[in-house]
Amino acid sequence: MMSKTAAMRDAYGEALLELGASNRDVVVVGADTTGSLKSGVFATKFPERFFNVGIAEQNLVSIAAGMALAGKVAFAGTYAIFVPGKSVDQIRNNIAYPNLNVKLVCSHGGISVGPDGASHQQVEDIAIMRAIPKMKVIVPGDAVSTKAAVKAIATIPGPFYVRLTRSSTPVVYDSGFEYQFGKATVIREGPDIALVACGIMVPEALKAAESLKSKGVSATVLDLHTVKPIDSETILKVARQCGRVVTAEEHNVLGGMGSAVAEVLGEGHPTPMKRVGVMDTFGESGEAGELLKKYGLTAASIEQAASGLMQSR
Repeated sequence: MMSKTAAMRDAYGEALLELGASNRDVVVVGADTTGSLKSGVFATKFPERFFNVGIAEQNLVSIAAGMALAGKVAFAGTYAIFVPGKSVDQIRNNIAYPNLNVKLVCSHGGISVGPDGASHQQVEDIAIMRAIPKMKVIVPGDAVSTKAAVKAIATIPGPFYVRLTRSSTPVVYDSGFEYQFGKATVIREGPDIALVACGIMVPEALKAAESLKSKGVSATVLDLHTVKPIDSETILKVARQCGRVVTAEEHNVLGGMGSAVAEVLGEGHPTPMKRVGVMDTFGESGEAGELLKKYGLTAASIEQAASGLMQSR
């Protein structure tokens, strides 16, 4: 399906409409970015269950918590730089500590936000959110899996953080994809090396695998869309089968998905690995494609890391 692209934000809006029709307890809370996030489409059919609280992200989180306490399934979100960026205390104490049924779905994660620059490029959110007890963290790889994940978490109690990207991205999955909570998706299998990716780096990992294949290297590609709880079983399985692991994420290499994988391997099956991601630096203003290339978030970077591991043994 990699020949077409679609926006995760559009998929989020579609999922909300379907959830609103099937579950009257679903409510949506926004912070003046509901048009951009496409969560505003919910208001067209269910205005009595839609609340735009304005540019007040800490209030957004607390209001969503109050609605969850009243028995609602509260979907709330804005840009990732603001949630969790401006509201970690409220997320920790008002949502996670009491284990409330709030689903934080935020867009504009990573440096692919582009011209908005470093002040709006969130590369720390996975690290922040996975460190909060009871918080579950999802980073979908395309629009199809975004819609499936959003619909699935509405039926799973407790707090979630779902991180979406701004730009349209390649479609990886066929329609009808079923999201399995806490279970990574093996997209392709190969015995030589495992490429573990999340978010927009999933299609890049697939491109890298195709290029490696032309050079005689057969790679497994694992979509680790659920970063927490992490699928240790599948990670350890592919590590044992392949003997080498490359992780790829649009996030700081410190504390993100790659760090989570390293923790699993370190305790369960020490394996040579490389992490592809933002190398502990802030981004800058530029077009998304230019930034992804400059900061090494491409199929070529994944292939280079994989080739280095292959040569080291």
